[in-house]
Amino acid sequence: MRQLTPTVKHLLIINIIVFLGTFLLGNKGFFYGLLALYYPLSANFMPWQVFTHMFMHGGFQHLLFNMFALFMFGTAVERVFGQRKFLIFYLSSGLGAVALTFLVYYVQVYPLISDLKALGFSFDFIKEVSSLNILSDRMFQGEILASKIEPVLSTYGYNMSQLNQDSFRMFFDLNVNSNGSMVGASGAIMGILVAFGMLNPNAELMMLFLPIPIKAKYFIPGIIALDLFSAFTGMSIFSPSNTAYIAHIGGAVTGFLLMYFWKKNQFDKYRWN
Repeated sequence: MRQLTPTVKHLLIINIIVFLGTFLLGNKGFFYGLLALYYPLSANFMPWQVFTHMFMHGGFQHLLFNMFALFMFGTAVERVFGQRKFLIFYLSSGLGAVALTFLVYYVQVYPLISDLKALGFSFDFIKEVSSLNILSDRMFQGEILASKIEPVLSTYGYNMSQLNQDSFRMFFDLNVNSNGSMVGASGAIMGILVAFGMLNPNAELMMLFLPIPIKAKYFIPGIIALDLFSAFTGMSIFSPSNTAYIAHIGGAVTGFLLMYFWKKNQFDKYRWN
């Protein structure tokens, strides 16, 4: 059996403890509101969530797959990097996943905010509307937004006559884009997967549902390509439909950039070997 390295062991323990605590203490909603990563316009967003979301998971299967990948690939990478550099690499990949997720979010919502401000709505009003809970049976409902936006309009000195079909649709789209959340170590683990592939390009890997050995130098780019395809088409191939594909790509890109930088400077203080 592959022996656990110290940092991987501690990461496994932390993730399992947080998962058990979240589900066994009977207040899942509270922990998710506090520790999951929300978008900046959400009322639930807190700065520490950029770190804490990496130790949260949506279910047992989510936890199992991430921790199995951390065990399989993280141990090999930590043996090369050492404890300190491995932890820096792991957390940096997770933060890179957040950075790309927020960048894509900004690209999506900035035009909506700009158009709504051009119509005379203040940013504080826009932010409050974007934070309204308009979910029913896990679906965003325009009818709920219509009922909840009217008192907010009055609070800020506006009225319903200032809303038309286009501006209402913009508020709805902004609310939908701003009220998701993200949990899981997948972004950090994608960085570890990239590091493993660059360190062991000829290692043979297999998917559980495709038992054909494929070299890491082909396998890992293939996984990233599938994430890119799913991110741009909205079609899930092997993952659940709520998978944070952009975060996967952000973690992978960050891992590649760190590996490239450290490899390029392998004879100075940044080297890994």
